[in-house]
Formats: sequence, structure tokens, C-alpha cells
Amino acid sequence: MDTLSSPKRAAAASETGSKRQIKHLDSTVIRLYAMYDVIIIGSGPAGLTAGIYTCRAKLRTLLIAGIEWGGQLMLTTDVENFPGFKEGILGPDLMDQMWKQAERFGAEFIFEDATALDISSKPFKVSVGDGVYEGRSVIIATGASDRWLGLESETRLRGRGVSICATCDAAFFNDKKAVVVGGGDTAIEEALALSKFASEVKVVHRRDELRASKILQERAFKDPKIGFVWNSTVKEIMGKDKVEGVRLKKTDSDEEFEMACDAVFIAIGHKPNTEIFKGLLELDERGYVVTKDGTKTSVEGVFVAGDAADYRYRQAVTSAGAGCKAALDAQRYLEELS
Repeated sequence: MDTLSSPKRAAAASETGSKRQIKHLDSTVIRLYAMYDVIIIGSGPAGLTAGIYTCRAKLRTLLIAGIEWGGQLMLTTDVENFPGFKEGILGPDLMDQMWKQAERFGAEFIFEDATALDISSKPFKVSVGDGVYEGRSVIIATGASDRWLGLESETRLRGRGVSICATCDAAFFNDKKAVVVGGGDTAIEEALALSKFASEVKVVHRRDELRASKILQERAFKDPKIGFVWNSTVKEIMGKDKVEGVRLKKTDSDEEFEMACDAVFIAIGHKPNTEIFKGLLELDERGYVVTKDGTKTSVEGVFVAGDAADYRYRQAVTSAGAGCKAALDAQRYLEELS
């Protein structure tokens, strides 16, 4: 996912995404079948790609898109690393095209959140509001949510210098000063990725030592562009239309100070959107769905794709690829049942 530090583009993407969501809600007609071959929960790149594949395989598909459909790409502006768009594409535009492609092949959509899942017996049942929908198979594509600092300035400046993906956005800050917030593997990986482009990278951590793996720490400490601001937290991200700096507070005193920068990368972790599956599917200690032999889960006939299972890559293109694999696995599973 990529964000461009352009206020006009960010505002346009936000406005366009909102209008499109309303349009979808108003115009989509849901033709409910008594039984679906596949029920997909989630509507990011993984879920929509899965829907394209299952529908093209002539499988009756219901896609429970959620109230906030489209996943994290709906919050981004320019996406420049998704194949097929040489000039890049706005995140909401990319999701709009995926949505229309899935709809073209016959996917049916409910723009509400799934509230419960019964996979103790077949057919599987998914509750959405007052409705219960039955499916011969289920693909989970609920994604994950980035952990944010919770600052008003952070929200206001997203896409204008505030980001959560250095792999996506580092090139936008060539020869600029960047700040990375966090102290784990993700934060240090972000800092290392940024140091290839930025003139200076400061890692702000609330403790006096990193939690990242030793090998990543060694690489960061040896990198001349990377410096560390210990025992500090971000109180505010400064700037009106773009990031201009951060206001920090020491954790071991009341001291506050400011530091100029052009970008702030938040790297304090992710939370998989899998709460609804606790006690039903095998999850790891972090809450990610455990996969077996590709996209299979601990329950036969239930598959998973995207960030709900992937804590490592978290890219739109890898999620789309996983959606393809989950759809093909579901297709084979249903063929074996016939």
C-alpha cells in the first residue's frame, strides 16, 4: 500500500472512497440463494480476488464486505507497486475496479459486518445482522488492522507524511528526514527500508533498548543513517497540510522537545481482525489464523487469505495472490465433495 504526501490527492481519495461506498450500498441488489457454494468474509484485495476466482469457476458466491468495505487500501492514495498500473492508481480506485470485476462475474455483496460464525457442522452458517447465510465453504479474508498512536494529528496527516508501510512509501521521501515509531522487528525493518532513500532516519522508542531481533539490531546500529531517540513517545505530529516534525515527551521525565522531519512511520504492530473466530479456528498467540497446507485452516472447508493469516508481508499484491489460492483450494474441496 502506498501513500503520497499530497493533501489534494489525499482529500480526493477520501472523498471519492466515501461517495463510492454510498453508491455501492444504494445500487447493489443482493439475490440471495438458499445455499451458497462459497461465503467470503472480507472485501480487501484477498476477499475480492477470491470472489473473482470463485465466480469464474461458476460457484455461487456471497461476499460479506463489511460496513467499511475495501480494506486498508481505502485509506491510501497512490498505489505504485500493484502490477498493471504503470502510472500508479489511487487505493480507492483500485478497490473499486476489483469490486466491479467481482460483481461482473456474479459475486453478491452484503455491506454489513459478519457477527457470528457456526462451523461446527455443515453447511456452515454466517450471521450478518438479523440474517443467517449458509455456505458449503468459507473463505476468511478479514485482514488486520494497524495499531496507531491515537493522535488527532496522526489521523489528519495520514497520506500526507504519516504512513505505516516503508516498503510502499519510502521512495516518496528520497533525501528527506524520517521518523519511525516503535522498537520491534517491524520498526527496525521499516527503518532499514527507509535508510535506502531518506537522508536521515530516527527511531523513536519508549524504552531504552529495542525488542527487535539481534540481527536486525546489529544492522540498524551499523547503518550510518539510522539514529535512536530512547525513552520517548510521540505527543503530536506537527504540520498543517503535511508532516513538518514531531513533539516528543521523555518517558523518564516531564521533558518535551521537538524534532523536525518530513515523514512519520508508525510501526507499533498490527492486530488481526479475527476476534470472531476465537474458539472456532486455531489461532496463534498473536491472533493470526494458523494455516495448513496452503490456505487451509483447522476446520475442513474453511480457508483463509490475506492479512488475517499473513503477519510478514502485508502487501496488496500478496493478499490478492493468497485470495486466488484460497479460491482454488475451495474449488478443489467442493469438487471432491461432489
